[in-house]
Amino acid sequence: MSLRVYATPAGVKLGPKDLIAPDTARNFVLEIGEAHFHGFVVRKANDFYGYVDRCPHAGLPLAQELDDYLTPQADLISCSWHGALFRISSGQCVGGPCAGQSLTPWPVRIEDGFIVTV
Repeated sequence: MSLRVYATPAGVKLGPKDLIAPDTARNFVLEIGEAHFHGFVVRKANDFYGYVDRCPHAGLPLAQELDDYLTPQADLISCSWHGALFRISSGQCVGGPCAGQSLTPWPVRIEDGFIVTV
């Protein structure tokens, strides 16, 4: 079993910003030494939001299918295990068993057209 970490170093280039289409999300797994980091980035227009891929209620990754993090309307992040719903801009739970909790932010920004960790 691989050791899992919940933060990444700053300055890691994840890929060009167009790797993520507007109103979609993408999973990223980074190898950090002998450990792995699991996160995802959501794109809303030209805003990018990163989160650790771990439900605050169940402790599981949110998506059962690769990159399937958003509701059909692409207005909320959804946990596919138990239906919790989170605001894209803040990670705050707005419905489901973890109401009042939030996803762990994974700070990212756009730098020279690339998604980069902060």
